[in-house]
This record gives sequence, structure tokens and C-alpha cells, in this order.
Amino acid sequence: MFVDRVRVFAQAGSGGRGCVSFRREKFVPKGGPDGGDGGRGGNVILRADRHVDNLANLFYEPLIKAKRGGHGMGKKMSGRAGADKIVKVPVGTVVWPAEEEKRPASNIQRPTTSSAPSENGNRQSAIPVTDLAREGQEFVLCRGGAGGKGNVHFKSSRNRAPRQYTEGEEGEQGHFLLELRTIADAGLVGYPNAGKSTLLRKISAAQPKVAAYPFTTLHPIVGVIEFPGYRRATVADIPGLIEGAHRGLGLGHEFLRHITRCRVLVFVVDVAGSEARNPVEDLQNLRREIDLYDPTLSSRAWFVVANKMDLPGAKKNLKALQERFPKIQILPTSAAKGEGIDDLNQALATRITGPEESVSAAI
Repeated sequence: MFVDRVRVFAQAGSGGRGCVSFRREKFVPKGGPDGGDGGRGGNVILRADRHVDNLANLFYEPLIKAKRGGHGMGKKMSGRAGADKIVKVPVGTVVWPAEEEKRPASNIQRPTTSSAPSENGNRQSAIPVTDLAREGQEFVLCRGGAGGKGNVHFKSSRNRAPRQYTEGEEGEQGHFLLELRTIADAGLVGYPNAGKSTLLRKISAAQPKVAAYPFTTLHPIVGVIEFPGYRRATVADIPGLIEGAHRGLGLGHEFLRHITRCRVLVFVVDVAGSEARNPVEDLQNLRREIDLYDPTLSSRAWFVVANKMDLPGAKKNLKALQERFPKIQILPTSAAKGEGIDDLNQALATRITGPEESVSAAI
């Protein structure tokens, strides 16, 4: 199961309490206080790991708790520090604050709303806690509480036998929303059944499901393309968008966030209009949906893949598409027959990794 958004409760460990103890040793009368301090509580740490591709592990275990610190002991021995709870999350995970859910008075389970950012324009009103965008990046989500002080800290000339101690501090806790934004160099964007999954199969080793019905792809799939000169790039197949996706219509609105990190947007259009669609209108609608979701995406580098060139009426529609967008690079392809794949790979290599560099000097 692919999970790209999950709500969790994180709680760091509390510190151990201090100890009240007095030195008891043969031939040492009135040895004085020797109570040790409590150990600190463990932290809750998020670590970005490239070997994790979704948040399914937190879906089944939404409660993240670190160990508490050990209590202080006699002979000025401090308690053991609590072990940190390290949670591995995918690279590209964004953490948002979330309010505690309020339970309804009755036993009837009612849907609850979250204060986390929504998928519409209000999503930027909240400030993210952190953005784990690099491999190995760590963030302390909740810090453990400090240990309490033993009675050895309270001795004085007037208080020779103190019985005071302090409790350990409570660890930080809170509700958070973890949101995955797929990190890929290029994103394939298009309507359902435009041929995005078939294209990804042709240009990479990824094996997305392919079928002739809408919303075949239910979650983003990332493929790796190998280029000459030891270069490579990652391409994400974003599930099909429809008109009104920015308002939450269809399936694509759940995955619009995944294209925000792509350096290049590749619009895949069914140029043959095999499902009674107009490719020019499709491209205009896709550009409009992306602009309404995030205006900064409109300035992102992009080009068009005119797919299904092997079907009747494709050449006529391709000409109309070129006339409507004369300054945009349009690559005619047929993913089913493998035509135009080399041109697509070359366009991706140029836009993502730059011109091919000669490796003869290094050999």
C-alpha cells in the first residue's frame, strides 16, 4: 500500500527523577548525600532514507514514542539516558503541525478535520516544521526531557542532610502531519490514459501497471533513466489529472504536491484524441490546473510529448498543437510502438543533466 500522507503523534521520553541517597560506608560516619541525577529522555528523530519510498510504516504505527531516562542512584550514579527513537522517512518528506483530534461526546465515530494544510490555495497558510529534502538529513521532532537532580545538589552548610530532589522534565510531544513530495528530476503530467505509464516503461526499468481504463496509476511511480557518459535522471509518473483537480476533483489532486519538486514538467498529451478529447484543450487545461494549484509551477521548464502518433488523426492534431504553441518543444511519440523514445531521452538528458560531456579525457 502506498501512503504519502499520514498523521502521527510523537512523544519524546521524560527525564528520570533524581535520587535521595546518603553515603553508607564502614568507618565513614555521616558520609553525606550522594544521590545521583536522572538520565535524560530519548529524542524522536526523523531521518531521510532513500531506501524508504512511502509512509506506510507510520500508517500502521502512528504513535512514535522514545524511551524515558533512568532514575538516579546512590553513590552519585546518574540514570541511563533514554534511547532515541529514529524513524526513517522518504527523502522529500515535509512535516506540518497538526492539532489534537477532539473526540465526539457520543460513541459514534464522526469524521474529524485536521489543521494541516489542505489541497487548495489555503495550504500555504501553515508553516512547515521541517523539510527533509536530502539523503541522510535528520531532524529532532521532539526533544527528550532533562533528568532530575539528586539530593547531592542541595547540600549546604545549613542543610547537611538534604532530602530534596527534582523530578525529570517531561519530553516534548505533539501531533504532526507527514506529507511526502516525490523528488524527481522530471514529472510526467497528463490526463488519464494519455500513455504516461507506457512511456515510463519505455524510457526506464520501471514497471507501472498499464490498462485501458481511467486512473490505472494509483500512486506516483519513479523510474531511473541511464544516459551516456555515466549520467542518470529520475522521472516520476504522476497519476492522471482532470479539470478541477486543484479544487479536489478526481484522483490527481491527491498527487499534485509531487510535481512541486520536479525540475522539468513533461506534459503527455493524447494527440490522436482517441477518447474524443481535444489535445489543444487538454494541454491548456493542464497548464491552468497547475497554475491554480501553485503559480510558481508556471515558470518551471516544460515541454510536450504528443503521444499516440500511430493512431488516425494524430498528424492533423499535431499540426494544430504546434500552431497553438509555436515556441514550445513538442515531441511526437508512439509509446506503444516505441517510436520517438530516443528523441524524448535526448530532450530529458539536455534539460536535466545538460549537454553530454566527453569522457575520453578521463579514460
